[in-house]
Amino acid sequence: MTGTGITAILIIIANIAFSYKGFTNETFFGSYKFQVDKILVNKDYLRLISSGFLHVSWQHLIFNMITLYFFSTSLEFAVGELRFLIIYFASLVGGDLLSLFIHRHHSDYSAVGASGAVSGVIFASIALFPGMDIGLFGVIGIPGWLYGLVYVGFSIYGIRSKKDNIGHDAHLGGALVGMLVALLMEPAAFAENYITILIIAVPAILFIYLIYNRPQMLLVDNLFHKNHTDHYSIDHKYNAERTSKQNEIDSILDKINKKGMKSLTQEEKEQLKKYSESLR
Repeated sequence: MTGTGITAILIIIANIAFSYKGFTNETFFGSYKFQVDKILVNKDYLRLISSGFLHVSWQHLIFNMITLYFFSTSLEFAVGELRFLIIYFASLVGGDLLSLFIHRHHSDYSAVGASGAVSGVIFASIALFPGMDIGLFGVIGIPGWLYGLVYVGFSIYGIRSKKDNIGHDAHLGGALVGMLVALLMEPAAFAENYITILIIAVPAILFIYLIYNRPQMLLVDNLFHKNHTDHYSIDHKYNAERTSKQNEIDSILDKINKKGMKSLTQEEKEQLKKYSESLR
């Protein structure tokens, strides 16, 4: 069974188009991003898929799409278009379901990005072709398994917890689902590549276990973010941020009650507008 490679190209085009719409339309972005209360309370399950076609910036989008392009060709040619789509969307939904479970008590937690699906494609490729090489710019060649580990590690390390709308916990969820689905499709690959698969799978499972049982480990200083100076848990930070936002809104409403709408500054009007949209 072989594919043409066109399926991955169409997915990349869809990501670019959908993300661009999100960049230019805040309402559109808010309507399709992953958000816990919208999924669990409003049962808007479409967000489990639509959020995977939104990104927070061009850098975020390009990084994911380049990585998808590197790994998709060999995988799609090997398993065919239909199986490739199954791996891609199973990884996307699987990663989001892990995020939904971990953040089920954080009602306004949100995230976007194809990283879960891309991680699934990476790990499926590594499971089936552990000896594959990735050519960067046609000059530098590195082992596919090493690129995959660097990609996932960089994604986790570089994402600022609860600052950027990127689902860091969806990365490894998608990766493990992608690897599992690929091995179910090609079970003989496990016998041939079990050492590489276990080297990757065991740390990934351990990491998921840790972020579930010790979510505060995500709140660490790193090269990209140096603002975590206290030792609050993720729940404490979530509640503190939510209380702070609610106090700001209460202050604005109190000002309206005393002085009327005309007394609000432009910034206060924007805050009130965003708050109203979040309640829809």
